[in-house]
Amino acid sequence: MSSDIFSEVKDTGYREELEEINSEEFFKVIKSRRSVRVFKDEPVKHEDMQKILDAAILAPNSSNLQPWEFYWVKNESKKSELVKACLSQPAAATAPELIVCIARTDTWRDNAKEMLELLNKKEGVPAAAKSYYQKLVPLVYTQGPLSIFGFFKRLAIFITGFKKVTPREPVSNSQMITWATKSTALGCENIMLAARALGYDSCPMEGADSKRIKDILHLGSGAHLVMVISIGKRDEKGVYGEQIRFDRKKFIKILE
Repeated sequence: MSSDIFSEVKDTGYREELEEINSEEFFKVIKSRRSVRVFKDEPVKHEDMQKILDAAILAPNSSNLQPWEFYWVKNESKKSELVKACLSQPAAATAPELIVCIARTDTWRDNAKEMLELLNKKEGVPAAAKSYYQKLVPLVYTQGPLSIFGFFKRLAIFITGFKKVTPREPVSNSQMITWATKSTALGCENIMLAARALGYDSCPMEGADSKRIKDILHLGSGAHLVMVISIGKRDEKGVYGEQIRFDRKKFIKILE
C-alpha cells in the first residue's frame, strides 16, 4: 500500500467560506452534555430529530466511505422491543426517541463506487483522487474470506515497513470492525452534541443485546452495533450525580 497519495497536495481551485463561531456557546454545549438516565414525558420535535440525524452524517469519516447507519426507531412495536433489548434501563424506557448507531463493514465497496461516480462528474478533480477510490480503496479494505487476503497484506506491510512509513491497518475482518466503528463513533458524538445544542439531552447506551437489536432491525453480519442513543428533555432526576473526571495529567500528554 503506497503512502505517496497521502503526501500529495493539490490545489483543486475549490474555496469555502469559513464561518464565525461563538466559542463560548460551543464549549457550553460540550460541558452541559451529560448522560441523562431519566427523561421527561415530552416529545422531541420532528424537525429537530432530522437536524440531529443530519449532524450525524456530517461527521468526519475514513476516506469518506461513510461506513455507518443510524436508525431512528419510531415504530412503537419495534421501539418497545428495542427498550427490552437495552435491558429496559430507564435511559431507554423513558426516552421519547431512540437512535440505533450501526457500523458497516460491508458497504465500503458500493460507497467507493458512488464516490468515484461523483468525482467523475466534477471538473478539476485530481487524477490521484479518482485513482484512490478506483485502486487503493479496494486494496486497503478487501480482506477476503477468513481474512486470507488480509493475512498476505499483513506480511507485505511487515516487510515494507522496515524500509518506509506504511499504513498498517486494516488487515483483518476484525480490524475492519474497528475501522468502521471509529467513524461511526464520531457520528454518535455529533448526535449527542447536536441534541444538546437544540435543548435536548441524550444517553449513549452500550448495555444492550446486540443480537436482538440486529434481529429487530433485520441486519446481517456486516452490521455491528456501536451504541443506542436516547434523546429527550432531561428530567430533574435525570442526572445521577456530579460529573467526575480524573486529573487531566493522567490522560493529556504534552511532548516538548
